[in-house]
Amino acid sequence: MALDKVMDEILEGAKKDADLLIQSAEKEKAIILQSANEKILAERKLEAKQLEEMLKRLRQQETSSAELEAKRVVLNARKDVLDQVFSGTLKELSSMADSEKSRLYAKLFANGAKVIPQPNVYCPKGEARLLSGIPGIGSIQETDMDAGVILESKDGMFRLDYRFRTMLEDIWEKELKNVSNILFA
Repeated sequence: MALDKVMDEILEGAKKDADLLIQSAEKEKAIILQSANEKILAERKLEAKQLEEMLKRLRQQETSSAELEAKRVVLNARKDVLDQVFSGTLKELSSMADSEKSRLYAKLFANGAKVIPQPNVYCPKGEARLLSGIPGIGSIQETDMDAGVILESKDGMFRLDYRFRTMLEDIWEKELKNVSNILFA
């Protein structure tokens, strides 16, 4: 009997030790699980933050791209309007009445004659008659060219290009900002 009692005490002590070890293991397991859950939660928060930042950057890039595209469309539309205004103005100048064109040619000649005395004059075919009667012209030659006149020195060294397209292009370059402001302000 004494042996049974000792055996029972050993078994009971072993059982208590086992219970203590199991409780200790359970506590350690809970601590490990808690730590793992905290790490997982921290990782998820970090990933969510990184994802949100990436989405924010993508939204910003998309917005910037859309704004640039919108600006490009507006600028192209403005350029088209400016091109139409330029073409319309050139067409109006080229198709003005002969009497107006003759007066304009006389003024252009008067300005050019200050630089090139008795110049040779080049004009579009069929427009030499608009220059007849203007004193100081060396010769008049009709040629295939845009409306306006070209004055050339007798030796051919100097030329003044008074074609409407050339003059309009010069004015256009100098005044493009003002024209743009008038049209689009």
